[in-house]
Amino acid sequence: MKEILKKLNQKRDLAIVGGGKKRQESQHKKGKLTARERIDILLDEGTFEEWDMFVEHRCSEFDMDKQKIPGDGVVTGYGTINGRLTFVFSQDFTVFGGSLSESHAEKICKIMDKALQVGAPVIGLNDSGGARIQEGVASLAGYAEVFQRNVLSSGVIPQISVIMGPCAGGAVYSPAMTDFIFMVRDTSYMFVTGPDVLKTVTHEEVSHEELGGASTHTKKSGVSDLAFENDVEALFQLRRFMGFLPSSNKELPPIRHSEDPADRIEFSLDTLIPDNPNKPYDMKELITKVVDDRDFFETQPDYAANIITGFARMTGSPVGIVANQPMVLAGCLDNNSARKAARFVRFCDCFNIPIVTFVDVPGFLPGTSQEYNGIIKHGAKLLFAFAEATVPKITIITRKAYGGAYDVMSSKHLRGDVNYAWPQAEIAVMGPKGAVEIIFRGEIGNQDKIEQKTNEYREKLANPFVAGSRGFIDDVIMPNTTRKRICRSLEMLKNKKLTNPWKKHDNIPL
Repeated sequence: MKEILKKLNQKRDLAIVGGGKKRQESQHKKGKLTARERIDILLDEGTFEEWDMFVEHRCSEFDMDKQKIPGDGVVTGYGTINGRLTFVFSQDFTVFGGSLSESHAEKICKIMDKALQVGAPVIGLNDSGGARIQEGVASLAGYAEVFQRNVLSSGVIPQISVIMGPCAGGAVYSPAMTDFIFMVRDTSYMFVTGPDVLKTVTHEEVSHEELGGASTHTKKSGVSDLAFENDVEALFQLRRFMGFLPSSNKELPPIRHSEDPADRIEFSLDTLIPDNPNKPYDMKELITKVVDDRDFFETQPDYAANIITGFARMTGSPVGIVANQPMVLAGCLDNNSARKAARFVRFCDCFNIPIVTFVDVPGFLPGTSQEYNGIIKHGAKLLFAFAEATVPKITIITRKAYGGAYDVMSSKHLRGDVNYAWPQAEIAVMGPKGAVEIIFRGEIGNQDKIEQKTNEYREKLANPFVAGSRGFIDDVIMPNTTRKRICRSLEMLKNKKLTNPWKKHDNIPL
């Protein structure tokens, strides 16, 4: 018995030290935590249950049979975050560069399978050099096994990827299929093809950071949802983020008690909208003043900033927020903002999170660039997402809702449950001035008449009462009562039941 216990302890010590103290110190010098340190910060203290600590690779090529480390470059298991069950895998860069072998993949697949069975989120802490070259196709097969589970889990359990080091080649496709991707500035990067290959094939010279760093993917590509300064901040913010999500699609999001009164009146909102309809204002001010405790977790803040997406709570219950941002491109919808919002809306609908939409949209962004890059299809993605969503949907039109963009932004016609407008809202095919210049195009030179007809158009068509008279707006509300009206509507809708026709799956315009 003593011998076997001694061997057990030796194996545990080898697994815990990973690639050795020297490589762990190298990890720290780069500003990175080790795989186990990351898990210790992410999960509630003392809750981590590790699986497959003693798994080793089975490769004998290239003298690999002489290099075996228990755990094989990834730490897997489960624990809790704020008391709620969560499965996690954390790749260990100190062991073979965190490269994925067949055994490494099997460990990840095991926890993904179990998470799907019990209905719990999966978090992947990615820090890997990619497929283990010595294993050839076996490592590629391992990736494909992970990909298949990503697909089967999609919409059933939340899947979150945190890129905390390199993530290249085939390794990027698993994070790409998860629900949210977080990165760490200066120490993480993602790309399909690395700088060396690019230089050889296309003669482009670019650094790892420029090609696939956090700045690139949060601002240019939109691949990553958020970037943080270091590992510790990323993991703490991830703990906060998980508090908005249910464990699976069969559960409601977790409720957190708030002292913020549901009937709180916010008089400052009465003066938020400028008198000049062409002057912008910050939609984030409205969001933070309406939600519980001013707590708003924004996603993709640096990408397609003309639309805002993120999570908040109303009377303790999580909601998804979608809002046009007049400060950027006047709040117009374009290719990137439509895709960004559509994916967010679909996530909320998958996981029973009500959607609150704040609308101030003058239309779709015009231009050949938008048309050539498929604004028709991309705009349809957002329309499709709102139309198929069956969760409670509450919409507030604050100022402008013009043209097809009015329809797209969770209008009553797309099964919006409760649709409000502020008194200054203008709902029309287009802005009054543009409409009059088209209707009376023969009298463009007569500015007095154009101005007179513009005011006439605004009074007759571009106001919330026309839509209200048709039942397309449920009420015209004072801005200061916005929080109270949203909270009451959510309470009324908490037992809403709506199902779409049976189908194998839909065919969203990708």
